[in-house]
Amino acid sequence: MNTGDAMDAVGLTNVRKVYGKRDNEVVALDGVTTQFRRGTFTAIMGPSGSGKSTLMQCAAGLDQPTSGSVLLEGHEISELDETELTKLRRDRIGFVFQSFNLLPVLTVRQNVTLPLRLAGRPPSRSRVSTVLDQVGLAQRSNHRPSELSGGQQQRVAIARALISEPAVLFADEPTGALDTRTAQDILSLLRHSAQTAHQTIVMVTHDPVAASYADRVLFLADGRLAGALHAPTAESVAERMTHLGAFADDRALPLPRLEKTRGGQHR
Repeated sequence: MNTGDAMDAVGLTNVRKVYGKRDNEVVALDGVTTQFRRGTFTAIMGPSGSGKSTLMQCAAGLDQPTSGSVLLEGHEISELDETELTKLRRDRIGFVFQSFNLLPVLTVRQNVTLPLRLAGRPPSRSRVSTVLDQVGLAQRSNHRPSELSGGQQQRVAIARALISEPAVLFADEPTGALDTRTAQDILSLLRHSAQTAHQTIVMVTHDPVAASYADRVLFLADGRLAGALHAPTAESVAERMTHLGAFADDRALPLPRLEKTRGGQHR
């Protein structure tokens, strides 16, 4: 096992992902090398078809790269068999997607604790209560998904991802279908997880405002890294995306929904 840099939760080296063959070949990732440090919050952005979701899926061990190396929590994923990879994802990785993927017949509490039960790990009552309180659902624990708003369902999905205390949490457009206030709460929670629980957050988004909550933004174009932005603001991200051709013209730029204070906090 190659442990790589102990400060890196995830490391990609010259990762290439190709779909199809010969005349139908599509290069989704073309030699990407990057690292995600422990306890950091990174947003991944780029024009449509730039390889954002493919990068996240390879980094999370959901898809195998055609070539190159992916170190996930010190494990070279190409050296793991399916059982070992499943166990690694179950124990050390959390996932949050725009589609909540909740089971409608289960309550909030049952949906949140499902990963632990499937892993044969009895959930701690205190741990479940802490996580539900953290996402603001302590009073909704016995409700079913159909009784919740979209924002509340996304909170359940995040609580389910956090319940096993993952080292890395991958989020694919987690606020894409949410209203402004709920999106702000979700993004603040993700940032809080990185800052206080020292979890590594990797988020794919198309929204400059969402990206401004991250410590760093990675930009992709045509399957290649096209730069990075540290301590991003919504305006600086939108400007960089315009240069990448993500927006047709200035009229298509998403306007910032939130303001930042001098201290860097949203209000």
